Amino acid sequence: MMNKEKEGSLLLGLIALLAVVVIVALVGVLALRPEKTLIQGEAEAAEYRVSGKVPGRIEMYLYEEGEKVKKGDTLVIIYSPEVEAKKAQALAAREMAEAVNQKAKNGARNEQIQGAYELYQKAKAGEEIYRKSYERVQRLYEKGVVSTQKRDETEAQYKAAEATVKAARSQYQMALSGAREEDKAAAEAQVARVDGILKEVAAAEAERYLLSPCDGEVCERFPKVGELVGQGSPVMSVVDLDDVWFTFAVREDMLNHFMVGSMIQVRIPALGNVIYPLQVTHVKAMGTYATWRSTKQNGGYDVRTFDVKCRPTMTIPNLRPGMSALMVEN
Repeated sequence: MMNKEKEGSLLLGLIALLAVVVIVALVGVLALRPEKTLIQGEAEAAEYRVSGKVPGRIEMYLYEEGEKVKKGDTLVIIYSPEVEAKKAQALAAREMAEAVNQKAKNGARNEQIQGAYELYQKAKAGEEIYRKSYERVQRLYEKGVVSTQKRDETEAQYKAAEATVKAARSQYQMALSGAREEDKAAAEAQVARVDGILKEVAAAEAERYLLSPCDGEVCERFPKVGELVGQGSPVMSVVDLDDVWFTFAVREDMLNHFMVGSMIQVRIPALGNVIYPLQVTHVKAMGTYATWRSTKQNGGYDVRTFDVKCRPTMTIPNLRPGMSALMVEN
């Protein structure tokens, strides 16, 4: 009886030992089995920074963060006193240039023409008197009645009268013909120059109204109303939710799943357990600082990280930039 009890106890011990060995073996196998690599990416979208060409202060925001906008919508109005001052100066210069140009086109007034004509007639009358006086003195000089000096003085007066007539005639003809072609061209060029300044001012004034570059959503507003912004400073950002993609940081020993043009499947935890197909569109090496790990200690090579860009082949409702995407193996 005692032998049977000893044999039963020994058998139970052996069974228990065998069970422990099996459990330890299973635990060892599970512990030594390499973990499944989880490839995680992130959703991104095209983001546009809205900025202006003229400095000024934020006068008004027309959209809040999170609101939908259309391409061409006015987002921000900037108040710029420098643009207003330059516009006033340009308008005043335009009026002056136009007045000068109109004067050159119209020529002299009727009163000026009449005055030049009367001076011309007066000069002709004076010339006639000096001509007759010179002819009388010349006849008396030929008879020896007057001296040579008297004859020369009379001749000089007559020639001066002739010159006066010529000058008066030129003034009268100038009044009739108006301004010279060169003066007219100069006046027109001045008007054109001022018109160019006005166009420049109009372009600067249009830059006070910042427009949306795309259909999208207001992502962020930077300065507050009343704050000063410089030329080219970003004022607002708009994200285009129709232009989205995913980026993955992938070790090069796993790139065989990410060839350009190949398809992968991902799950987006924020959107549930739905599987979405993506197509690989771009692969590039990241900087050396992005190296994941070195395998040279094992006789291998440095494993670098590549930036992989994928685009969805279908519309993903409610997808937002920043959402995580987990690769699902086929």
